[in-house]
Amino acid sequence: MAVDGLSDAMVRELLLRTRRIAVVGASDKPGRPSFGVFRFLLDRGYDAVPVNPALGGRAVHGVASLAGLDQAAPLDLVDVFRRSEDAGAVVDEAVALGAGAVWLQLGVVDAAAAERARAAGITCVMDRCPAIEWGRLGLPARIGDGAGAA
Repeated sequence: MAVDGLSDAMVRELLLRTRRIAVVGASDKPGRPSFGVFRFLLDRGYDAVPVNPALGGRAVHGVASLAGLDQAAPLDLVDVFRRSEDAGAVVDEAVALGAGAVWLQLGVVDAAAAERARAAGITCVMDRCPAIEWGRLGLPARIGDGAGAA
């Protein structure tokens, strides 16, 4: 079982019901994983927004970046590209903003933050990448296509 304890059915359902995603730690540098994952999310039909104060409003794949997560609300999901030791603060902010779920990227694990999110009724995915899960679960080309739902 995955470190987050979520079943394939739970991850599938989360990916298919989500519409608006904030990508915290998004980068405008093509060599960064967050750059590619952000493009992946846009290509799947999500209303995705990059959140990174270091970008100073510069666009990532044509979408203007935001300095703070609060500017991106309301949110279905917050995708976190931060180190494990920094992820908890983002999770807490996502909880405070009423996000529906948080997704900690590959290598990012914060069990205490995940427990706080779950206690608030928020799904917390850890140590996974939506691009990898999408293919592994055989999801449709875009959200709303209907194929791939179980």
